[in-house]
Formats: sequence, structure tokens, C-alpha cells
Amino acid sequence: MSNRRCTVLICQGTGCISGGAEQIFSSLEEEVTRLNLGESVQIKRTGCHGFCQRGPLIVIEPESIFYSKVKLDDVPEIVQSLLPEGKPLERLFYHDPVTGKPIPHYGDIPFYNKQERTVLRNCGHIDPEDIGDFLAVGGYEALRKALFDMTPEQVIEEVKHSGLRGLGGAGFPTGRKWEACRVAPGEEKYIICNGDEGDPGAFQDRSTMEGDPHSVLEGMIIAGYAIGAKKGFVYVRAEYPLAVKRLKIAITQAREEGFLGKDILGSGFDFDIEIFQGAGAFVCGESTALVLSIQGKRGMPKPLPRPRTAEAGLWDKPTLLNNVKTFANIPLIINRGWKWFASRGTEKSKGTAIFSLTGKVANCGLIEVPMGITLREVIYDIGGGIPGGKAFKAVQTGGPSGGCLPASFLDMPVDFDSLITAGSMMGSGGMVVMDEDTCMVDVARYFLDFTRRESCGQCIPCRLGTEQMFEILDDITKGQGRPEDIELLLELSDAIIHGSLCALGKTAPNPVLTTIRYFRGEYEAHIDEKWCPAGVCRELIKEKGSSPETVGRK
Repeated sequence: MSNRRCTVLICQGTGCISGGAEQIFSSLEEEVTRLNLGESVQIKRTGCHGFCQRGPLIVIEPESIFYSKVKLDDVPEIVQSLLPEGKPLERLFYHDPVTGKPIPHYGDIPFYNKQERTVLRNCGHIDPEDIGDFLAVGGYEALRKALFDMTPEQVIEEVKHSGLRGLGGAGFPTGRKWEACRVAPGEEKYIICNGDEGDPGAFQDRSTMEGDPHSVLEGMIIAGYAIGAKKGFVYVRAEYPLAVKRLKIAITQAREEGFLGKDILGSGFDFDIEIFQGAGAFVCGESTALVLSIQGKRGMPKPLPRPRTAEAGLWDKPTLLNNVKTFANIPLIINRGWKWFASRGTEKSKGTAIFSLTGKVANCGLIEVPMGITLREVIYDIGGGIPGGKAFKAVQTGGPSGGCLPASFLDMPVDFDSLITAGSMMGSGGMVVMDEDTCMVDVARYFLDFTRRESCGQCIPCRLGTEQMFEILDDITKGQGRPEDIELLLELSDAIIHGSLCALGKTAPNPVLTTIRYFRGEYEAHIDEKWCPAGVCRELIKEKGSSPETVGRK
């Protein structure tokens, strides 16, 4: 990307920006100019580098020197270190939390070297606002290949054979959805990229759109060619202003370079993309609700039975709706071939998984790992384990509709089907780690509080059922639980799952079901002993050596 002696890459993802990365970027430019180093030092912004907990982050290439928790005051020393006689600043290196040993290169840090970053390959390495950077790493080559070397049917066959699955609860095969949309009758068809990431603790879509927007656009254009669409929408929530800004820049640049618009690259294929900013409703992650939202209507799922979106979506036209990660995978599959993609992961879950690793874990951030990796490898090898010598208690995957899995699942492979079997799911890639100080009843209450607030209210089982479940959980955490409450929660869960219109209601009870299944003793302690074993529920905290009568008097 540059003939200069070194390039200073400054993470400009949302996490690092909140830590002052923009000011550091400006100060670095000023200091390099002041020392007249412009001929030998290049300053560049990048998207999210992943290790958000250690931000703001700086990487110096080509040596791959990694600085974390950089402050504005560090800038003069960093620039001095770039002089011919300068040396890297050891105090800004990552230090191993166990040995205290400094690790200068990010490729040697366990958080990175245990990952397999393919979808995120460009995040943290290219300027997301410069299409030249994207082209320099092979951007839009897959589009050229698809347009000039492949028929639409061949593109779909490539995706089908790859085994790529979507990020809905069931992980539906992407290629089959593309095929259904292509053969659906109708001249007018649409593409929608679902970037309405509303799960607490999840930020993989946001980081991908912020850090590598052209990869998402390229996947959408290829999809448009494959199914015969001429128009696409990126549905992104307005709470992601940086993602919206960079997508707008990317779309403008793609049009200027001939990758969007009329007669793309002289192929005769027309396709353009528009951004639609959602209002931040969790239920709009459901396909029919999202479609209605784009049409200017209230985002509510359509009642069953209904045609699939692939047959009758936007304005009742065939519409292909996929997630951000799904589209970002497409250029890789077209460029490297389905066999490459299918060779990674497990038999039924191919490729990689991206997780927003958060909670009670030493290394928080955005990670990409091969399907089939165990939870233990993710939490301990990449995440660095539980801080403060605390014991691991549970991990919640799949967002508010996912499940909480105990330590007995640490060696379970992470893939679509294993997670569903355990009572959880892949979802949008949230992974929240909990330690021994976490109350599982309170956790279930927290997620129920979220889903009941996000219910569109259209169907009674979801609207009233989640409300009733929340009230029961709230009573339990206040010491007002009744012995029959556990069975009542199970009964309500069953009714909501089988009676709700959409996936929000059908999956809302998952946190309750898994915490009862794996942590039933905590519910019983709250109800029968009026005691919170984790010491979280204020009314149920016991003083050491106190009698039951003193509980709730703190």
C-alpha cells in the first residue's frame, strides 16, 4: 500500500474512537509533519482491529508492532520511536497477564494467534474510507470473476456447495435461499442486507460495516447478479452512525469506480444499493418485519401462513435477505472456491464464526474462529480466562434469545447444531461470559426484560406471556417467589414458544429455560431459602453467619 518506510495504523472503530483515537490520529499527523517525517512515515486510519478492551490500538507496519491503551500523551514518544535511531516503546506492548512478559507483535498475542480471521481479514489493516486500499488487497476481483467468468446459476452452485449458512436461529443454507429467489417468478427482485444488529453484547455486524464496507457491498452486488435483482438495501440501525457514514462513502466510491450503477464494468448488469436507517427495533431482525419497515410501515412480523420473503418480500417482489457476515463471505467463496470454504469448520457448519466476546473474560473484543472450536478454547485461550481468579459459571450465546450454558459445556464444539442442541444458538454472534458472582435468575430476568420490551405486541403469547414471565422472575429475585413458580415458568415458556408469531416470541424463553435446566438450584435457593447464592439480588443477600431472619434487611 505504500513505498514509505513504515505505516502507522490507528484503529478508528467505535470502541477506540470512544477512547480518544480520533484525537490521537490528528496528533500523530501533526507530530509527523512537525518532524518532517512525511516521506518516511504514513499515518492511516483503519476499522476495528478487534481487541476492543485494549483500545485505543496502534499497529506499526511492516514490523506489526502492536501498541495498546495508547493515550494522547504517548504520541510524541511514538513518533520519536519511528526515527532511524528510535526503538519500539515496550511500555505500550501487550503484557502477558500471567508472566508479565511483553509481547511486541500482535501475531504473537494469544488473542490473535488462535483466531482464523477471514471475513475480518481487512478490518484493522485497510482504510475503510479509501476504496484504493480495498482494491489493493484484491477487492472487487470476485465481482469481476462472477460477472465475466460465471453464469448466475454457477454463482449459486458455488454458494450452495460451500455450505455457507445464514445467521438466523436455524442457520438456513444460503445457497438454497439464493436459488429459491432466482427461480421465484417476477422480473423485479431485491436484495436486503440485514445490518439491524440489536442484540445486547453483539457488535460484529457494526464492526464489519465500519471496518470493511466494500466487502459487504461486493457480496450484495454478486448476489444481485445471481438472482437477477437490480436494487439492494442495507438495513442498518441509526444508532450505528459510523457504519452509516462509511457505507455511504463506500457506495459513492463504488459508483465512481463503476462497481455500482448502470452497466457495471461494461457487463450490461445494472445494480445499485441504498441505505435504509432503522429506528432500532429488535423485532425488525425478523425478515417480514424488516421488509415492512423499509416500506415505511410499522415493523411487525406477518402472521402465518405467509409466503417466504424469497418469494414475496419487498412490495411483494422476490427478495433475498441475508446478514452482513453472509454477504462478506461471498467474495471469499467466489475468489477461493467452494472447496476452500467447505474445507474449514465442521461437517455441517462450514467456515468461521464471529463472536463479540464480552463479559467476565480477560480479553474482550471481536474474534473470528473456525466452526467447531470449543468454548474452552474461545474463553480461555483467546479470551484469557476469567479475571481475578474467579471461577467460570456460564456463557450466553445467541443474544437475548440464546441460552446460558454451564461449565459442563466448555468442551462442546461451537457450531450451529451443537448450540441448538444445548438450548442456545449462534444468533448474531454475541458471547457473554459470566463468573461465579453472576446470579443466573437475575440474568434470566435481564434478558426477559429486554425481549418483553422489544415485543411488537401483535400476538398475545409474546406480549402478555413474556410480561408475566418477567413479573415472576422479578418476584423471585425480590424474595417473593412461590414454590410453584418454576413449573409455571416452564409452562408459560412452552405456550409462548408454540403460540407466538415470530422468532422473537419463540426464542424469548430460551434464557429462562436454560437457566432452569442448568442452574435450577439457584431458583430453588431464591424461592425456598430466600437466598441469592451469588449475592446479587439485594433483598436476598445474607450476611456471613446471619440467620435467615436477617435476609433482606441490608
